[in-house]
Amino acid sequence: MLAVGHLAIGYITSKAARRALKTKINLPLIFLLSLIPDVDLLWPAHVHRGPTHSIVIATLIFLPAFVKYRKTSIPYFVALVQHSLIGDLFAGDGAKLLWPITNSWYGQGLSMTSPEAILLEWLCFGSALIILTLSHDIRVLLKPDKANLLLTIPAGAIFLSAILGIGYRAPMALLIPHLVFLTLFALSILSFLRRSVFKT
Repeated sequence: MLAVGHLAIGYITSKAARRALKTKINLPLIFLLSLIPDVDLLWPAHVHRGPTHSIVIATLIFLPAFVKYRKTSIPYFVALVQHSLIGDLFAGDGAKLLWPITNSWYGQGLSMTSPEAILLEWLCFGSALIILTLSHDIRVLLKPDKANLLLTIPAGAIFLSAILGIGYRAPMALLIPHLVFLTLFALSILSFLRRSVFKT
């Protein structure tokens, strides 16, 4: 799955977990965690969708957060693991979900540029946009907050893939959803920077 799908599903699933658990979430952190497994794209020598996509590794990393923050940490864990468990399991070449227990790849083998995958990304994006609007989370993202700087990484990932074609180039059919997320994240970052500049 491409950035748009990961961001959308990460937001939707963590929002559902937040609602079920009656906790609060930091939206910029949710969006960051939704893409963080793809950090392996920065190391060309590593196999993409290997250890950074492992549910075993994600669980081990989150153990201290589970102990300290208990149910409050669950929406963030959901945002992280949905990347592999939903996104890359259904659209892409699969992932090493259980590494290091096994080196097996798990996935449906649906090409990320197939019409079905593009439709899935659009459906996820549309659903996320509706929820962002109806829940007023767009307004929350546009409030000046230092946490908005976390969106620099997802914005950079979208810019590199959708605009520059670095990593996995987003097909033209998904350019609009990528640009919508990029614009939202850029406005969120700028709202904090503008407040910081005018405050001093």
